[in-house]
Amino acid sequence: MTAEAAPATGAEPEFADDLELDVSFGLEEINEVLAEVIEAQAERSRRDADIVALRLGVGGARPETLARIGARFDLARDRVRQLHTRTVGQMLRETRLSGSRLAAFTRRYPLDARDPALTRALLVETYATETDLVGNELSYLKLRLAGHPPEDAKRVAGYVMQRIMAWQKKTNRRLGKLQDAEPATGQLKTLLEQADWSAGKPAPLPARSARTVDGDDDGRGRFYLSKVGRDVRFDSALQARLLQMLNASDLVDTFQEHPITVDGDYYPTVAARCTDGRVALIDVQPLGHVGFQVNRAAAAAARAYAHDHGWGWLVWTGSHIGIPELLHRKISGRLEERLQRLLDSGPVFWPTVAHLRDELEFDPLDFTALVLRNEWRWERAPFLLSAPPSHPPER
Repeated sequence: MTAEAAPATGAEPEFADDLELDVSFGLEEINEVLAEVIEAQAERSRRDADIVALRLGVGGARPETLARIGARFDLARDRVRQLHTRTVGQMLRETRLSGSRLAAFTRRYPLDARDPALTRALLVETYATETDLVGNELSYLKLRLAGHPPEDAKRVAGYVMQRIMAWQKKTNRRLGKLQDAEPATGQLKTLLEQADWSAGKPAPLPARSARTVDGDDDGRGRFYLSKVGRDVRFDSALQARLLQMLNASDLVDTFQEHPITVDGDYYPTVAARCTDGRVALIDVQPLGHVGFQVNRAAAAAARAYAHDHGWGWLVWTGSHIGIPELLHRKISGRLEERLQRLLDSGPVFWPTVAHLRDELEFDPLDFTALVLRNEWRWERAPFLLSAPPSHPPER
């Protein structure tokens, strides 16, 4: 790695407005190996391995704050931090950095890459996977697994976090001057047309966030939004983009972030009351993550809650491609046939999918579309694809 001056922190990361180009099998391969490294720690301590997996979001759900993890395991926040740091250190000491499975990290984060290039690549990944909360920890671990020396990995991970924090501050200042609502109104109108609306009378919007354990966590972003007249917390740049749209659009009367909890530990992003009286429960799920079983199960529970309360339901992917577009995506019949044949014989693992990808040259969105269309179960960390349980015959 070639050390250079820190990338400028006063500029907002130049992220694309659409995540479509940032969804890749390469990133899934990185996560697959990372999950394997974490799982090896379970032989020492199942709890500590689970803490790292939850903190880094390797299972496909959003990374969790230290406070939320502490609540799960009845541990103090600082104790969770200590266990996470200790376990990551053990992982790095016990992992052979020259191992063939880790070659994916070296290819993605080359040892001869300059700091700005690595910072940029890690920032794009952070944005596309909604892992802002752990931008520092996850970037450091990826670089170390690629073979970068500790001091270099620490420096670049610090640059990543500086850029995220600078973006949050600039967003806060810019929102205070926001006047033109037309772009946001147009984007939101398109999104709301995709919502799955309930026919019932909408229940009132909650008056406060249901997220209390870590509502004021210092790792989360915060900005003042004029439509609700207060500071609003967010976990990621993708969540901030959605909140900006709601704040600027004249289609929305008001909104409440993290209005409900579903299944005890899942908080949909926001509920918005439209000017026509309808209420939509909206969750941010990055385009590359909507096929994961953990997110699909959470979305099904949130949709049921929304409809029980007369609300609409919508998943925003950070892309013009949403779940409806994925369900209608044109896919090679040969690919679907091959995958179905494999699933008829049992679960499918990562090496098989990687081999099939090289043979048939399909992309992750094709794969995600088939998962959604056929209701296959796509588990992440480690990768596992399986057919849905068969339904008993009707009597």
